Amino acid sequence: MRRRSISIATSLAVLFGSAALMTGAAGSAAADSAKVLNVAGVGDLVVDGTHGRVYVSDPSGGRIVVTDYAGAVKATLTGLPGVTGLALSADAGQVYAAVKNGHRIVAVDTTTYAQKASYALGAAPGDLEVVDGVVWFGHGGNLGSLDVSGAEPVVRLGQRGDVEFWGAALSLAADPAVPGVLVAGGGGELAVYDVTAQGTAALRVKGDMDTSAQQIDLTPDGGQVLTSWGAPSQGYSIGAYAVNDLARQAGYPTDAYPNAVRVAPDGTVAAGSDSWYEPDVHIHRPGDPVPTREYDFPNTGDSSGSDTLVPGALAWSPDGARLFAVSVNSRGTHTLRTLTDPAKELPTLTVAAPAKAERAKKLTVTGRLNSKTRPAAGTVLTVTRVDVESPSGKALPVVRTKADGTFSFADTPPAGGKVTYRVSYAGDATHAPAAGADAVEVSRKAASLSLGNNGKLYAYGKDVKFTAHLGATYRNRTVALYADPFGSDKPKKLLKSAKVNARGDLSAVVDMTRDTAVTAVFAGDARTAARTVKVTAYAQAKVSTTLTKHYKKGRIGSTTYHYFRKNTDPVITTTMNACPGRKQRFQLQVYVQGSWIETVSEYITQGSDGKLSVRLGAPGESGIRARVRSSYVNGSSGDSVNSTTHGAWKYLAFTN
Repeated sequence: MRRRSISIATSLAVLFGSAALMTGAAGSAAADSAKVLNVAGVGDLVVDGTHGRVYVSDPSGGRIVVTDYAGAVKATLTGLPGVTGLALSADAGQVYAAVKNGHRIVAVDTTTYAQKASYALGAAPGDLEVVDGVVWFGHGGNLGSLDVSGAEPVVRLGQRGDVEFWGAALSLAADPAVPGVLVAGGGGELAVYDVTAQGTAALRVKGDMDTSAQQIDLTPDGGQVLTSWGAPSQGYSIGAYAVNDLARQAGYPTDAYPNAVRVAPDGTVAAGSDSWYEPDVHIHRPGDPVPTREYDFPNTGDSSGSDTLVPGALAWSPDGARLFAVSVNSRGTHTLRTLTDPAKELPTLTVAAPAKAERAKKLTVTGRLNSKTRPAAGTVLTVTRVDVESPSGKALPVVRTKADGTFSFADTPPAGGKVTYRVSYAGDATHAPAAGADAVEVSRKAASLSLGNNGKLYAYGKDVKFTAHLGATYRNRTVALYADPFGSDKPKKLLKSAKVNARGDLSAVVDMTRDTAVTAVFAGDARTAARTVKVTAYAQAKVSTTLTKHYKKGRIGSTTYHYFRKNTDPVITTTMNACPGRKQRFQLQVYVQGSWIETVSEYITQGSDGKLSVRLGAPGESGIRARVRSSYVNGSSGDSVNSTTHGAWKYLAFTN
């Protein structure tokens, strides 16, 4: 209960020109995936297709993180300070890791993740490649090899030959399909080596490349060396050089700034770029400057641009079905991204149905299957019709494309309402699946639905029956009745959902404690349209007022008064149905020279229990007559959930 004090004497003074009022109170295609990596940086990544694992080296953290293809961590290998380059053995039995700060290469078992061997080099290794069983590594601006085929490991350093890599960290490239060939690049220099002699490199040819290149790779046909930054004259691009003489060839355009290149076993090129506002990964078919597909990473950080590709952080699965990339955001958070079927084009399949149609009459649906290289004429597309009688879909005869990719088919919809035609393309070796859909509104007969009691006002708490009447329909005879009391604290609720009776009626009772919107809903059927009818009924507030501390009751004329001594403080207690933040309007009027004059009209917040107690200060003189009333005023009492309701006047008389 909330309490308030008001002085009648002060109220009288206000009436005659002075003023003061005392107050007080108490009382929520195979999918690509992304997974955050717990690494401080990325030195290299390699994919073990036999075991379905991705190895990511973290030079700053001195560890290798091993994940599955979805990015779930399977092992973390620690104690590898400065670990950078990674390479997989030909039999996928072990991963070699270059431990730069330890001047060694370690071999990790790909089944147990245990360290099988550690090979001291006498130099700090960087990038790694395995060619014909020999592990090749860059050390500073030079080239070295580790041959573990004999009884004892053999290390050979300083094999760059007549090439000056200007002290840059070397990038190495090789391909299992091109035995005996190793490529090295760094400091603007590029070189191709013959490594058919076990562990020994013989320089075949040397040439120039852009000094900004951070990664190189060898195509599986042995014809080209690709670099992660092309010639200045080619703009932002992947550079291409003929293996036999390192002559410049047409490369692959990218966005700013190219920073990675990896070639799949079938020759598909993955080009990476450090691009805030453009795509980050660009997929090219061999020799095609126009990308087959591009990926633009999302923004998971705080910058205006998106996450960016870590330099050199691309790797293909051996079957070419997946490409793995590591991105980093503005907070330094790294994410392993698995890109599925990246070499496949993403076709578009558009479907166009009429906006409206008549039920049981033929309509025509058209569309087009398009792609960078359009699938052949006669490509099969599956068609499904979804309607109210077949919500899970009904298969229709397949349709075939024409030479220009267009298609059309006719159908006679048996059901009305929204009818959706879904068309799907299964994809092929070079195209990902595609699907499209369009909907047509098919005519239905209008439903007759009515609901009574709209606009009526009821006393607080009255049980009121609302009856919906449904006219003739095709099959569905179910109606749902909902009640939505005014006020955000009271949710809309289902009163009843059932079939109407033989007369077409369905009734439900509402306890009218608030203004209430009542809705009748008919969901429709195959030949009868859905219909919703809404009415609003109004409820008064519950207001009752009692007076205490009077010594008797009596009449003055036909009006009943409560009599109080002139030095007694009357207490007026009002109970009203509670609502959060509700205020009652309290009125005090004094009888002066034959008229009731209002001295107090104030909105006072009620207690959480809906009660308000007002103490009137004793007037100190006799002969005063007054009256009080409490009211709920819609909109002014702090809410709008009831209709305006005035309580009864209570009359007071003060005597000696």
